[in-house]
Amino acid sequence: MCSCNPNQGDSGVSSMMKQPGISDMNRRSLSRSSGLRSGGLWILTVFLIGGSGCRDDAEAIRQIQSKQLSEMQQKTQQDHLGEAFALLGQFVELNREKAGQQVSFHLNQWRQSQATSLPSALPQAMLRSWSSLIAPGKLEPVLLAPDYRPSDVKLLRNSFLFRRIVTWADAPQCDDPILKDWFESLSDETPLSEDDTARLVTAARLFDWTVRNVALQPSQFGAPPFDVPSYPLGLTFEGAGYRQTTYQTLWRGVGDSLQRSNVFCELCLQADIPAAILATQNDDGQRQPWCVGVLIGEQIFLFEPALGLPVPGPNQRGIATLQQARKDPAVMRRLNVAGYFDYPMSRSDIQQSVALLTIQPERLAPRMKRLEDGLTGDRRMVLFADAAKLASDFDDVAGIAGARLSELPVLAEVYQAENLRFATRDPQFAAMYMQQWAVMEGTDAGAKSLALARWRHLMGRFADDEVDGIQGARTLYLEQRAPEYEIDDLRIDVDLQKRYGLRRELGMADDVFENALARAQMFMRMGKRTATYWLSLVQYDDGRTETAKNWFEKRALDPTQQSIWDASAQYNLARVLEKLGDLESAIEVLKRDGTPAEHGSRLRARLIGKLAESSSKSLQD
Repeated sequence: MCSCNPNQGDSGVSSMMKQPGISDMNRRSLSRSSGLRSGGLWILTVFLIGGSGCRDDAEAIRQIQSKQLSEMQQKTQQDHLGEAFALLGQFVELNREKAGQQVSFHLNQWRQSQATSLPSALPQAMLRSWSSLIAPGKLEPVLLAPDYRPSDVKLLRNSFLFRRIVTWADAPQCDDPILKDWFESLSDETPLSEDDTARLVTAARLFDWTVRNVALQPSQFGAPPFDVPSYPLGLTFEGAGYRQTTYQTLWRGVGDSLQRSNVFCELCLQADIPAAILATQNDDGQRQPWCVGVLIGEQIFLFEPALGLPVPGPNQRGIATLQQARKDPAVMRRLNVAGYFDYPMSRSDIQQSVALLTIQPERLAPRMKRLEDGLTGDRRMVLFADAAKLASDFDDVAGIAGARLSELPVLAEVYQAENLRFATRDPQFAAMYMQQWAVMEGTDAGAKSLALARWRHLMGRFADDEVDGIQGARTLYLEQRAPEYEIDDLRIDVDLQKRYGLRRELGMADDVFENALARAQMFMRMGKRTATYWLSLVQYDDGRTETAKNWFEKRALDPTQQSIWDASAQYNLARVLEKLGDLESAIEVLKRDGTPAEHGSRLRARLIGKLAESSSKSLQD
């Protein structure tokens, strides 16, 4: 029922070298459109000259013609940008390859109308961060090319989607209750301007959204029971930080702590807030990432994705700065959970950290700066990164021993490309690994429907648009929740089999068809449980707190419907209980054992306990 489409892979390192093509249909359409415009201007000119009968009017006519031509060119430029953004908005519904070609075509038509030339300089000192990954001289021609390429469309898609998340997730429903009182007193405790305080509030909201929406996976997995590729660059199967691209982490809603870091940094980028992964470095040059640092004013505030918490400041209040963590040993010591977990870093370990900037290579291309400058209104998004300036800004903060480009974005692309190549040669690898996300990345109708629901969820389109007749994420997720009796009946109901696209070919053996039916049932249940969990998150993000509680408690955590989402559903149930003011129940849920996020959940339970004590004391007073 579900089969993966290789074109849906997110690998782009090799494709960066391909030149985009413009179809004959586009050329004919463009030529025909240009001819009609030119003809219209010529007819208008002849009419005006013939009607005036006076040579003295020729100059006025030329001015009119020039003005109309200028207006028409400007409109055409905007039309090309509009077409490109319309395609981005529907990207998940389209053929990825063809949509990429069309987007790059429209952007190149827009580019031809731009008079400004592109700079020819790149941040060479920063590019040396990737010297061991990309052969010298290979990257520069790609980044300095003036034309937009289909491979650029991945960056546009990412920026488009992350920017949309920022527009709706930067809202009070994403406020973390353990920070509420601290933010209200922040002006008295920390010398931040009003604008910087607002930026820190935004960063905290985006971090909280990331933690709730990206289920935490372990950093390492055991050896798989099937053959895997021989990866280049020392990569290993399911290696930490690069086993998915940042887009895949967001799209699938799961990732390890480094992938959570990448998602959070990308959200901060779209909010115009500098963020970087902070890593310690030993004498051998080996780095150990430990948190994300967000640069606000002249301070770096610390957010710990593995724990799912901002690093608590002195007296376990607010968000610690790097300066506080380097000076006050209690800041790092209180990340331990006595009898359960010891945090791997201490104050002495973090005296010097390297700032790793998680920037995709295409973000360094001058053509992206030109395009970003040309975007206005709701099309605005961050496409270009001034890596040298970001590095300088972080390096100016005490405790930062230099800044570099993170290798993770490049390694993730190499990893994905190798998996796709190996899958074409090894059917078992394709079946066991490549199809683990076929429930939403496959080519069948069910996968496409779940993918559309997920896209609209991330776009913030929760409810149906009755005017335009567009279904929202809530309705689309509900459609994925087939009744259990219907899934069971798939084995015996021929009409149901036809509805789900299952047909028994002439001569197909009984066991082959039975396996196909069992596989279809498996994917239907996976899709149902994934839709149930994501629909529970939609209720939370839409401010329907009581409804979210019921969905997490009675559906997502239904013991007869166990899934990969159970641990994250448990955490999000605790967050809903916090919202409802039931702090004791929230603490009880957070203290349950056996989840990848247990360390951070127990720390959160401790902080919620302090919040409960404070609230009780306030009531008594």
